[in-house]
Amino acid sequence: MLRYLLQRGASSLFALLIITVIVFSLSQLSGSPVDALLPDDATQEQIDIFIREWGLDQPLWKQYLTFLGNAVQGDFGVSLKWPGESAMGFVLDRMPATLRLGGLAILITLIIALPLGIAAAVYKGSAIDRIAQGFALLGQSMPNFWLGIVLIWIFSVWLGWLPTSGIGSFAHLILPAIAIAWFQISALARLTRSAMLEVLDAEYIKLARVKGVSEWAVVFKHALRNAAVVPLTYFGILAASILTGSVVIESVYSYPGMGWVAIEAIRGRDFPVVQAVIIAYAVIYMLSNLLVDLLYVIVNPRIKHG
Repeated sequence: MLRYLLQRGASSLFALLIITVIVFSLSQLSGSPVDALLPDDATQEQIDIFIREWGLDQPLWKQYLTFLGNAVQGDFGVSLKWPGESAMGFVLDRMPATLRLGGLAILITLIIALPLGIAAAVYKGSAIDRIAQGFALLGQSMPNFWLGIVLIWIFSVWLGWLPTSGIGSFAHLILPAIAIAWFQISALARLTRSAMLEVLDAEYIKLARVKGVSEWAVVFKHALRNAAVVPLTYFGILAASILTGSVVIESVYSYPGMGWVAIEAIRGRDFPVVQAVIIAYAVIYMLSNLLVDLLYVIVNPRIKHG
């Protein structure tokens, strides 16, 4: 287990290093900081001082090493759009809001998708199965931003039940969480159904039924335990997709989380904040996948990791 943890940790750090290279390269391709940060009437002397202070007169590899050293310390500079705010500090201040939204979306996904997928597999070919498959197809066909707008129109404008935007209460989380979870519910339900169908057709399941084991025990004690490995593998992608996919939904609902910050920073060409957001999302993604790998081994210890 320790060896596996070290291997996964090393591969995650290497992937994060590659991401820092990409982020640094994109910042170089997006234009000179001189044009973005200095006024049009800046003198040549001011430009020269700025270039020296920012190390822009150094070779690119030296600039990258400086960037990497600062990134390790969480120092991405000061926000340009929100003066006086540390770029990473500002992003971290918004992280709890995104985690609350993402956590609720994950909870909604699990509560709906798992029972739906299990029921569709157990009652294969029935009306329940057809409804579940139709729902899954519909869910994967609708973009979440479009669904977000439809939900606002129905539940906020027409019925007046829920707020259209903002933050501050649980009610503000409901619509954006549903919009984020919609696609993931469909994907996880279909995956759970496929995994359960494969296990329910196994010989040991047939043997358990012949021995007179109750259907409840067959489904939940034997089948679900072995089929859980497949949905669990998807859970890392699910968690990361929900958190990173909140970028568009937070913008639709003006929900001031990390996604909203990312959009506003891009619009304002706030490069330090954009870099901080990307790195923060990358770390969340890697931690999610590492957690899933650990759970994967716990659920099925027979699996050997190379």
